[in-house]
Amino acid sequence: MTTWERFLDTFFNGKVMLKYLPDILSGMVVTIELALLIVFSGLAAGLALALIRSLAIRPLNWLIIFIVDLFRSLPPLVIIVLMYFGLPYAEVSPSGFVSTWLSLALVLMAFSEEIFWAGITSVHKGQWEASRSTGLSFGQTLMNVVLPQALRLTIPPLTNRTIAITKGTALGTVVAVTEILGEASSAVSNSYNPSPLMMGAAAYLVLFLPVVVLARRLEKRFAWKR
Repeated sequence: MTTWERFLDTFFNGKVMLKYLPDILSGMVVTIELALLIVFSGLAAGLALALIRSLAIRPLNWLIIFIVDLFRSLPPLVIIVLMYFGLPYAEVSPSGFVSTWLSLALVLMAFSEEIFWAGITSVHKGQWEASRSTGLSFGQTLMNVVLPQALRLTIPPLTNRTIAITKGTALGTVVAVTEILGEASSAVSNSYNPSPLMMGAAAYLVLFLPVVVLARRLEKRFAWKR
């Protein structure tokens, strides 16, 4: 057997790949479910916090800043482990799936809140004053004038951060979540062959490469024209 044949037999073994393909596909479904939950709940919570922060209620803003800085500082893996192994002491026992979802959603919430807040504060003060002078309320000015401009500014950093965090679904393997990496790792242990990991890498490319391309197109579409 030549060196090239040994390489193919080790990393791209057809028999092993065919045997564990259903497991990898099952892991892809779990990864998609996790990613969608993380993105929608994390972005919604981050936007809600940014809007609340715009009300300028000082004690509430201090609390939001503390929460945001806390989850931006902690590694996602630490949050997942604390949630999965720590909450049972408070008589709450989330599953590995729920722990991974909530942990990564909280991290995305923290980063997206800062991005949304930066977008809101980047809108010139004159926009607020001009809108209020026409008779619009604070809420109407925020939702109809400021927020649309802010969201346009936040798309590039928001898409990049969202992609980076959703790829963290692989951390769910620590708490026995059977997503792509979990299934691939289990298959490697059972087959004594790393070929399932190559399938796992391909699965991540299939899932996230289109998202990266879409994010790039969104950035170009909503970029300010020079």
